[in-house]
Amino acid sequence: MRLCIYPGTFDPVTYGHLDVLERATRLFDHVLVSVAHNPEKRPLFSPEQRVGLLAPNIARFPNVTVTTFSSLLVDFAMEKGAVAIIRGLRAMSDFEFEYNMALMNRHLQPAVETIYVMPNEDFSYTSSHLVKQVSKYGGDVTKFVPANVAAALRTAFGQSSLAP
Repeated sequence: MRLCIYPGTFDPVTYGHLDVLERATRLFDHVLVSVAHNPEKRPLFSPEQRVGLLAPNIARFPNVTVTTFSSLLVDFAMEKGAVAIIRGLRAMSDFEFEYNMALMNRHLQPAVETIYVMPNEDFSYTSSHLVKQVSKYGGDVTKFVPANVAAALRTAFGQSSLAP
């Protein structure tokens, strides 16, 4: 079975993340969505909350599971028996960081490949950071995130649950 890891902070998960995930499900027998525990990024949601927000949105994919990790990504990938790491590339601005990370991962663990997937162009400008900023100031994020995520953002920012 060819297993890949789809790592990320997913704070919160967006339709762009889900688009990359759907593409990965067609390439691999199993995809393990792996929520990174990275306090340096100062996430809005705990790792457990992020898993909870992902769960209903991955239920439609029979070959996807979700977990958390807090170790070195390539070590985690080897522990799980993954042959690849899937990463989404939205724009050229993502490329330099991702390229350097892939080279470091290859240096640390040559057996694990990094594969880049471009999301649908409708999601090329969407990021979790921007979604949080829009939501924080009362903007409608329902075009960028699933309904359960939009509701969680409204709650996190103390906004009425009656909003769109």
